[in-house]
Amino acid sequence: MKVQECMTRNVRIATLEASLRDVAQAMAVLDAGLIPVADNGRLVGIVTDRDIAIRGIAAGMEPDTPVRDVMSTDLKYCFEDEEVSSVLQDMGDIQVRRFLVLNRDKRLVGIVSLGDLVGNGEATHAGKALEGISQPGGQHSQAATH
Repeated sequence: MKVQECMTRNVRIATLEASLRDVAQAMAVLDAGLIPVADNGRLVGIVTDRDIAIRGIAAGMEPDTPVRDVMSTDLKYCFEDEEVSSVLQDMGDIQVRRFLVLNRDKRLVGIVSLGDLVGNGEATHAGKALEGISQPGGQHSQAATH
């Protein structure tokens, strides 16, 4: 199965100037935990609900703080034509639960989560990915940097 068969296609994108409040409200409406951030049409980061909570609110930032102050700039992505099993392996290896999905022209076409992949018959591979993701620490641990 290819990623394009199970990804979320209609992705909301925030600007660098969007406030933590605006992005959190968008996440609530979309029932999403991640929103990509773009500057003049170019992806420059992502902001997660955890970024807002840990890097923003817990660090004393106000709700009107721009997302550029809390976003992650290390973008993790896969391509829409990749096999789900390969993407799950990558998720486990680098300990992330979501990837931006790009086409081969490197344009954002969606987001795929571990839940999307599990819900599409890849439970065995997903279990292995979750085992890797669940290991303490890793490059995306916010406890290590804040």
